[in-house]
Amino acid sequence: MQVPDTSAGSASPQCSLRGKNMAAPRGDTCGLLERSVRARVPPLLTDLYQFTMAYAYWRAGRHQEPAVFELFFRDNPFGGGFSLFAGLHDCLLFLRGFRFAADDVEFLRSVLPPTTDPGFFQFLRELDCSGVTLRSVPEGTVVFARVPLMEVEGPLAVVQLLETSLLCLTNYASLVCSNAARFRLAAGSGRQLLEMGLRRAQGPDGGLTASRYSHIGGFDLTSNVQAGFLFGIPVTGTMAHSYVTSFTSLEEVCPQTLVAANSDLAPVDVISLTKGYLRRVCELLGAEPGKIREGELASFLSYAIAYPCNFLPVIDSYSVSCSGLLNFCAVALSLCQLGYKPLGVRLDSGDLCRQSLEVRRVFRLCSKHFSIADFASLIIVGTNNISEKSITELNSKENEISVVGVGTHLVTCTEQPSLGCVYKLVEVGGRPTMKISEDPEKSTIPGRKAVYRLIDAEGHPFLDLLSLEAEPPPEAGRQLKYFPLGCGDSPASVTPAQVSCLRQEVFLKGQVTQPLCSAAKTRAKVQSSLQTLHPRHKRLQEPDSYTVALSERLHSLVLELQKSCSNDSSFLLAN
Repeated sequence: MQVPDTSAGSASPQCSLRGKNMAAPRGDTCGLLERSVRARVPPLLTDLYQFTMAYAYWRAGRHQEPAVFELFFRDNPFGGGFSLFAGLHDCLLFLRGFRFAADDVEFLRSVLPPTTDPGFFQFLRELDCSGVTLRSVPEGTVVFARVPLMEVEGPLAVVQLLETSLLCLTNYASLVCSNAARFRLAAGSGRQLLEMGLRRAQGPDGGLTASRYSHIGGFDLTSNVQAGFLFGIPVTGTMAHSYVTSFTSLEEVCPQTLVAANSDLAPVDVISLTKGYLRRVCELLGAEPGKIREGELASFLSYAIAYPCNFLPVIDSYSVSCSGLLNFCAVALSLCQLGYKPLGVRLDSGDLCRQSLEVRRVFRLCSKHFSIADFASLIIVGTNNISEKSITELNSKENEISVVGVGTHLVTCTEQPSLGCVYKLVEVGGRPTMKISEDPEKSTIPGRKAVYRLIDAEGHPFLDLLSLEAEPPPEAGRQLKYFPLGCGDSPASVTPAQVSCLRQEVFLKGQVTQPLCSAAKTRAKVQSSLQTLHPRHKRLQEPDSYTVALSERLHSLVLELQKSCSNDSSFLLAN
């Protein structure tokens, strides 16, 4: 297993170890990523009703009517106090490449009713996003329920057609990024986190998306090789239990020799050397040699000969204390004598905390007895159906685990499988529009908006203000009145120390207008954004609610439209 250095400050020195043959990360390659997004999210990857509505708009001559949609979610995920906005990078690549090929149009011709006007298919053939403007919260920003993450403006038919694809690209990315951030908060900064969920992910695209956005959310490493290739995430991996159990005896070790590091001497018989160390380790620990599995020792030797600089086996295929740990120490001590540095071990079952303490105790005994200082600080990786809860429990117990590997509970987001982002019309033809539902939670907030984050004297955000775009922005040091969402019609007042505009223009006239950030840069943005958040809002359990509010003018517009809707209903019933 190769455990490379990751971003500064994300791990303690004892677990920031790099294998000698670790390749430098490739980094984001824009051309590869754009082709990947186009392949995964072509314009047909949407719901059929988007096309039926687009045709109806076209048939009515409304397809070019200017419209504005907003994308947001209604509740913070996982019962937490915040979320992270992710997926913008892929949305921009999708918009830039949005075009219907001849085959796409022919397929639509086959699934739409035969009465569909042929002119509509010609309209689709010429369609692109050159008339679309996208304004967005920067990717990697801490966000909250009901705050518009994106504003999509353009001709009604095309911005309607974008709905499902934009939701697909942001919903899961934001959810898994937020989940990863919670794992990072639970783990603290003293452990590295390894994402290893590809085999449990919802398909190959889900696996790649999980790897990218888990890294952005705070994970240091991935086992996903393709994610390393595309996104520059440090890749790591070791052996599985199948490798260990495939060996039965030392006769299967081939070759049986290893040349010492930085030496031109003849190869050394590693089997004999390791047998000698195994005997001495058993004497040191008072262990019974008869319980040691020869096949396991053979697998460790074979792997160490193949990877003398990256030796980190899984040691629980049989018994950790009676076999796996003893075999590891014997092989690792042989490598040390030959000038190599073993990395450590992986524990994958049982009581990880208790086992890690025993492993560290043995490492320290061997370090002292055989006079090898580095042996005491070999890393211990823990992987065993890890969840946010089990990481929290890990921190409450004494243990020596340096790296935690997480799979199923991270990539499938078992605590909450969907973020629930929605895409709602807020203006059409210059007229604010509003969905008024019997369920107040499903009502929308009308009009084109500006979004501001109010910050207190200590630098913590405490309120996000939604106002009409035409309104003057709030000012630092000046009192303003606002109406908190979910608190009725009672206003409140506040004086912010700082005011930040959350929204920026990122796509205009078919072109991306802001630099596309690599996964590494977005990851840094996430950590910076999280650091500004007050601890009471980022508590994993029972966090304080963050305030999202309307300005006076926006609140008045909501009341006006609600009243207008009520009057319209009365008029229809009366006539």
